[in-house]
Amino acid sequence: QTSVVNMLIVILKLAVIGIFLYAAIPHVQPANWHPFMPFGWPGVMAGAGLIFFAYIGFDAVSTAAEEAINPQRDMPMGIIGSLAICTLIYIAVTVVLTGVAPYASLNVSDPIAFALVHAGERFAAAVIAVGAVAGLTSVLLVMLYGQTRLFYAMSRDGLLPPVFSALHPRFRTPARTTMATGVVIAFAAGLLPIGQVAELVNVGTLAAFMVVSAAVIYLRRAQPDLHRPFRTPFMPWTPILAILTCGYLIASLDWVTLARFVIWMLVGMVVYFFYARRHSVLGGSAT
Repeated sequence: QTSVVNMLIVILKLAVIGIFLYAAIPHVQPANWHPFMPFGWPGVMAGAGLIFFAYIGFDAVSTAAEEAINPQRDMPMGIIGSLAICTLIYIAVTVVLTGVAPYASLNVSDPIAFALVHAGERFAAAVIAVGAVAGLTSVLLVMLYGQTRLFYAMSRDGLLPPVFSALHPRFRTPARTTMATGVVIAFAAGLLPIGQVAELVNVGTLAAFMVVSAAVIYLRRAQPDLHRPFRTPFMPWTPILAILTCGYLIASLDWVTLARFVIWMLVGMVVYFFYARRHSVLGGSAT
């Protein structure tokens, strides 16, 4: 049922994007693209460090590996396919958006609807505004699904208390963890500044990608005979490039965000060394 609802919402989101492109393309003014990069590459990379959260959903696909029918085939297709499709959609929307209205005027809470109003397409702007609210539902659904599965996997390994891996007797899903995570997210969304939350999510995700990339290099050397249904191409250059790119994006963030990240890392290290390390199933088997 959840997958059907999510699919319908995704179809709605794609329809809204199609409406925007259809209504906005006739109003594109190429003069708005000059200069194309007014702040140069430093400005592009600084913006990439802030907007990175828009791309983090693709890694949530991996949390559904145990529930996939053919994970060896479905996981690479889902991750790479979703990343490629979303990138193309983002490029198309951004190019058209900045062509309809000057980039300096788009510093508003609803830039797409604003651009359509600027172009005289008020009805399309109203449709976009409603569709944007509905589209948030699928984002929340997917991210909540992925986060609860992460908590479930960590609890099953002993990194978190057993309550996080308790399953519903009928649906066999981590229902308690899902509800608890939803409550925490609701309070965070209502009480914390969304900009600071997004920046903290960005730096945490980038750091996690760096750790994963380093782990790929380490495991390829430490356990060369390990069964690998999917192998990272162009080793070790692909993970090295990922580490350098993520590190550059992290460096583009402000020091306040980095300080908050360091504090959260220290909290996580305390939990790990005083609880998780002694209870980890995988850690115990490795030693």
